[in-house]
Amino acid sequence: MECTVLVLGIGNTLLSDDGVGVHVIRALEESRSAQGHLEISPDEREPVRLRDAGTVGLALLPEIAAAESLIVVDAANFGGAPGEVQLFEAENMDAMLGRSRLTPHEISLSDLVSAAKLTQSLPARRALVAIQPADTALGLDPTTPVAAAIPVASNAVSDIIERWLT
Repeated sequence: MECTVLVLGIGNTLLSDDGVGVHVIRALEESRSAQGHLEISPDEREPVRLRDAGTVGLALLPEIAAAESLIVVDAANFGGAPGEVQLFEAENMDAMLGRSRLTPHEISLSDLVSAAKLTQSLPARRALVAIQPADTALGLDPTTPVAAAIPVASNAVSDIIERWLT
């Protein structure tokens, strides 16, 4: 199904803070359910699609190609304080992904964005909502500062969607 805004939550939930992108998607889904959003029929264009993308993969390329806009939520080591949330849009997102390895799966995200560029299917409107991890060792739960960042990152995603859809 085509969508206007595709929101990908990236991360491995077995590696503590690395799974924060997935946790943000889950929080957004819970918020959407609590607000009573109804499912859209298959023949209609979906305005926003939330996707738990796990540890990424090139299989996501068709979904990116079908979207007008892309938001990626991921743990990223940008030198901030643990739990700090930063927004990188358009070319700033590309530059951030072009830096040295940011998370255990970031290479795949970089490859995915590069493949979308090569196929001319990377949306012009794109953003990375990055959360600075404290620990990416084996663990099922995010650390306290990263867990506290989940609502902040969720609000950042909602703000971007609102800005882009109005």
